[in-house]
Amino acid sequence: MISSLNKKIRIAVLGCGRISQSHFDSIQKHKVDFDLISVCDSDYEVLSRSEKKYGVKGYLKLIEMLENESLDLVVICTPSGFHARQAELCAKYGVHVMTEKPMATSWKDGVKMVKTCNRSGVHLFVVKQNRKNPTLQLLKRAVKEERFGKINLVHLNVFWTRPQSYYDQADWRGTWELDGGAFMNQASHYVDLLEWLIGPVEKVQAMINTSLDIEVEDTGVMNLKWRNGALGSMSVTMLTYPKNIEGSITILGDKGSARVGGEAVNKIEYWKFSDSKDYDFDITNNNYKIDSVYGFGHIKYYENVIKVLRGNAKPEVDGREGLKSLEIIIAAYLSARDGMIISLPLDY
Repeated sequence: MISSLNKKIRIAVLGCGRISQSHFDSIQKHKVDFDLISVCDSDYEVLSRSEKKYGVKGYLKLIEMLENESLDLVVICTPSGFHARQAELCAKYGVHVMTEKPMATSWKDGVKMVKTCNRSGVHLFVVKQNRKNPTLQLLKRAVKEERFGKINLVHLNVFWTRPQSYYDQADWRGTWELDGGAFMNQASHYVDLLEWLIGPVEKVQAMINTSLDIEVEDTGVMNLKWRNGALGSMSVTMLTYPKNIEGSITILGDKGSARVGGEAVNKIEYWKFSDSKDYDFDITNNNYKIDSVYGFGHIKYYENVIKVLRGNAKPEVDGREGLKSLEIIIAAYLSARDGMIISLPLDY
């Protein structure tokens, strides 16, 4: 914990690929609270560019960075299959961890991350920036206020495009061990909405398919039943032609219906309820344009991390919260593999 309000949080970024830019931007936005100390990447050219751009020391190995720098927080932006052992190493050095999605590519690794960080007394933050989208914040408010009444049906679509050339950029892309497929990687934040908005999932049934030259699925469908009795489904593909066209969630209840769509849940497309609230009349003000499917939630996510490390708040998305979406994804893969309906929770 960073007890002094005058002391900056000493932060480092591990993995300087494309998602890291959202973190560098967030660190800059919160420069009053953060001091970027160092960067780390196994690719020398990528590391050199980040060193020069941000004016900090770079390391090719995480352990060297942990040995040589006094850090409070490491942000993990590496391929997903590396997250577990990198988080464990940071925890060993008493350093808090923030990890990008998915937190791990296996259930065992995800649980291990949580237990290791707990034993070491460090925070494990799992990035779920889509929760901070104004459109989804409004949807969450309607759910919390029980405006839908009994939720009967929920459906999510992720119709994006990731051509073979995308996966050919690096050997780890499209592998089970380091990347995961469309559910695990690209649609991970949408799977998170299933639990965050609707509640604990009781059963999962899924089928997946692969058309590209990769190990993992590029297309999948999932059926779900929640403990509250709601039914739902999710359709995901990375084969949309010729570009991303939709990332959406629809909730249908006996007292209300709503759909948040656009390319990446950035537009409220339908909003009808039996009651009326003052915010219903300006819902379009929550719509926004996007530069990428990542959205703009990272900066807002960092606000909670700062408060937690200052001792002024509890984590909104810690390791145990992050496990909830990982559990659904793993259940979907088990269902697709074995042709069975999988009941949750999975065994810890």
